[in-house]
Amino acid sequence: MRTEAPSYSLPRWRLTRWLTDAGPDVPEDIRRALVASLFGTLPIFAGGVLNSLLVSGLLALRLQTAPFILWFVSELLICGARLVVLLRAFARAKEGRDTPTDIYLGLGLLWSASVGYGAFMSLLSGDWVVSTIACMSAGAMIGGIGFRNFGAPRLAALMIALSLGPTVLAAPFSGEPILLLTLIQIPFYLVSMRLAAYKLNALMVATMLAERENDRLARHDPLTGLSNRAGLNREMEARGERRAALLYIDLDGFKSVNDGHGHAAGDELLKAAADRLRQLLRAGDVAARIGGDEFVIIALGVDRRQAPAFGERLIRELGAPYEIQRGLVVRVGVSVGVALAPDHGDDVSELLDTADDALYRAKTAGKSQCVVATAAVRWGARRHSAAEPRQNDATLG
Repeated sequence: MRTEAPSYSLPRWRLTRWLTDAGPDVPEDIRRALVASLFGTLPIFAGGVLNSLLVSGLLALRLQTAPFILWFVSELLICGARLVVLLRAFARAKEGRDTPTDIYLGLGLLWSASVGYGAFMSLLSGDWVVSTIACMSAGAMIGGIGFRNFGAPRLAALMIALSLGPTVLAAPFSGEPILLLTLIQIPFYLVSMRLAAYKLNALMVATMLAERENDRLARHDPLTGLSNRAGLNREMEARGERRAALLYIDLDGFKSVNDGHGHAAGDELLKAAADRLRQLLRAGDVAARIGGDEFVIIALGVDRRQAPAFGERLIRELGAPYEIQRGLVVRVGVSVGVALAPDHGDDVSELLDTADDALYRAKTAGKSQCVVATAAVRWGARRHSAAEPRQNDATLG
């Protein structure tokens, strides 16, 4: 059975919504995927946390002053809180429940500010070993922030500014004029990283949109827009344990329309029939075109007692006249074969074989009929296909 990827809640706070905004034309599923990328994995999270805890702890041990002890304690509290929230988000996302996205993003900003505070205090300490280690740590954090958060370039830019920006503020008070160079270096670095984050984000969104469209095309019939065989398989997998009826539909007389009025008229007839099918679907049902003039519906919750009524409705609605071109009205019959899940199987191939045999019986019995397969038909389908090939559409249509 197909498993769904964990789904993370979109931010609700005004600030976090603005920081993660992906643009006005980005679909919600891609917005959710971009937000999911901000959570990362535990190994990625552990790498940044261990670095900042180790650096702040060692520098607090080296200097043993209140500002550095405060830094270490704040790192412990913030990183501990981030870990708890992250684990909770992982669990809730797998369960399909709301995740604490806003809190997690807010803690990420606090963590960046804590890293920036440590770099600021290190430059003011006068200890150049401490300053070097703290600034190297902050620089390393910038790479991780930019790589991990380009799904939200505004968030990445703010985190980078909070982590590295305080070094610019400390430079005039450090007593070292050469550090004033950071007044030029850091702003340029922040701007370049922000632009890179936006470009990576745009590339990521474009790639996800292309994958989304390719996935849609792979699972849909290009003429009618209904699902195709691949899409039918996917929807059947998503059915789970629920009962369903698979209705195999064939348009009687389609070949004569196609031959008598041309392929363009035949295509218009197929599209019109597909539109009627959509209007007959209930919530959760899916319709597919699996080739030529053959359609399939998976109707959830429909049992043996209900299936004939649904089939008769299809015969009535799809068999009504079509005005496919100006002044050209055509009419086709409709035959329906029905297989039931799980009575006749659970996968699409098995159900299609059984429904196809029922459809054959409907056609040979006079067409424009609905036949529901019996338990014996499921095995009869195999005997029929092996010993008595079904007539082609040219004969039956």
